[in-house]
Amino acid sequence: MFDSFLGQLNAGLEARGGIKMPPPEGLDSCRSQKGSSEIFSWLWQVPGFRRWRVSRMDAGESLQVLNSVAYPDLDNDQPLMGIDLLWFGGRQKLVAVLDFQPLKQDPEYFDRHFLELRRLHEKFPELSGEETMRSFDPNQYFSPYLLFCRGGADEASSSLPVAFQAFLESYWQMTERSQAETSLIAPDEVGKLQIAYDQYSAERDPAHGLFTSHFGKSWSDRFLHEFLFPASI
Repeated sequence: MFDSFLGQLNAGLEARGGIKMPPPEGLDSCRSQKGSSEIFSWLWQVPGFRRWRVSRMDAGESLQVLNSVAYPDLDNDQPLMGIDLLWFGGRQKLVAVLDFQPLKQDPEYFDRHFLELRRLHEKFPELSGEETMRSFDPNQYFSPYLLFCRGGADEASSSLPVAFQAFLESYWQMTERSQAETSLIAPDEVGKLQIAYDQYSAERDPAHGLFTSHFGKSWSDRFLHEFLFPASI
């Protein structure tokens, strides 16, 4: 279901000089013992970013997942980029989270980095729900302008594809603007904040239980700590 979204993301990365790199051994893919689901993951080397990961899970009509997080270089204090798209086919339920994930929660930081996402938040009210985020504190590593939706087939086929493309374009615009400005957070502090993001996320990631149910605890533990959030160990 999310192949077109993955294609858009990959095209944007390639257009900006991105090169695919192999994930840690054994974590590039996994197939469930029953053979009903599989997951593929990629690392991208992208100018201006120290790490960019992408994962795509396919469990047929029951579940589809696309996830990506981008970590900017440490001399740039711009937000991380987070994408989480899940489609539960049996329930015809979409969960979508698109956000510039802030390193700091203060007005000055938002004023510097969130002009583009603020505009999208206003443009797509159907993806600007104020429902409380589950598993995470919405006031830590999430912005006030995240695009968030719990919907169905209508949103999945109409508003989400348009918003997704606009979201990617907005992140690239924000990146270009941020790279042209002087970072106000020192590189060593940016590094500490990105490590704290990994540690916080690894402790609360709701997908870990999902991956465990499909691919077993041993593989999923490695995937969590060595691929998704490697600074958590």
